[in-house]
Amino acid sequence: MEKKVNATIVGEGGKNMTKKTILLIPAFFLLLALLIACIRIIDDGEVGIKKTLGNYDDLELGTGVQLKLPVIQQIYTVNTKTQTIEEEVSVPSQEGLIVGLDVSVMYSIKPYRASEIMQTVTGDIKDTLLIPYIRSGIRDTVAGYEAKAIYSEAGRVEVAQKLKEMLRNKLGESLNIQDVVLRDVNLPERVRNAIEEKIDAEQKAQKKEFELQAAKMDAEIDIERAKGISESNKIIAGSITPSYLKWKFIEALSLSGADVIYVPTEANLPILEAGKMASDTGTVVWGDE
Repeated sequence: MEKKVNATIVGEGGKNMTKKTILLIPAFFLLLALLIACIRIIDDGEVGIKKTLGNYDDLELGTGVQLKLPVIQQIYTVNTKTQTIEEEVSVPSQEGLIVGLDVSVMYSIKPYRASEIMQTVTGDIKDTLLIPYIRSGIRDTVAGYEAKAIYSEAGRVEVAQKLKEMLRNKLGESLNIQDVVLRDVNLPERVRNAIEEKIDAEQKAQKKEFELQAAKMDAEIDIERAKGISESNKIIAGSITPSYLKWKFIEALSLSGADVIYVPTEANLPILEAGKMASDTGTVVWGDE
């Protein structure tokens, strides 16, 4: 009888433990889900914006683990990394030609302005602000240029620079406008061919002008060189006197080393001087003989 009572007690105790275990498992998972709901992880290149009962906090949240109250609070993330937007726009040039432009804009959201953007801008800032300003800026900028100027490399760089400055003036408080690139300029084929032919003709004319200027410079150099030679000859001619010629003649006789020296009598050399040279170097034969 006693054994039966103990068996009954053990059996009832085992049933109670099983019931507790069954109840604890759902409670554990519920607690785990609640804990997960209270945590939001902010990655690098992002900031968090906490919203409590419909109101955004003015202070942005940094990277790492952030806590929130389930249901009552939400945390939204804003990408602050560099992003690129590509836009194709057709706008009229100064002469009224329709020019197609492919534009790329590199930008990023300033982290400390993310909360204000969330509170004041509806939807994606790219669609709400950036694209409209890009289209408006291109239209206003290109209107002051001829199609030929935009088609050139220098014109593309200049248009892109002006567009970047305009975007910075308009959106610089909230966005970092890092760069603007005008990737391509699309013109009607006949217009493009005409521009290319005109550019080619201008380049040839510039080359001819350069060659002409180079030829003029070369001619001026030759003239100056000739003037120098002429002045040099005048100086040399002025320095050649009868005495100098006599001295050079005697010097040549002394350096010749010849056994027989022919001395022209019309050289008007002193006889004693000629005789002295003859005694040193050899026999003198007079030209009259």
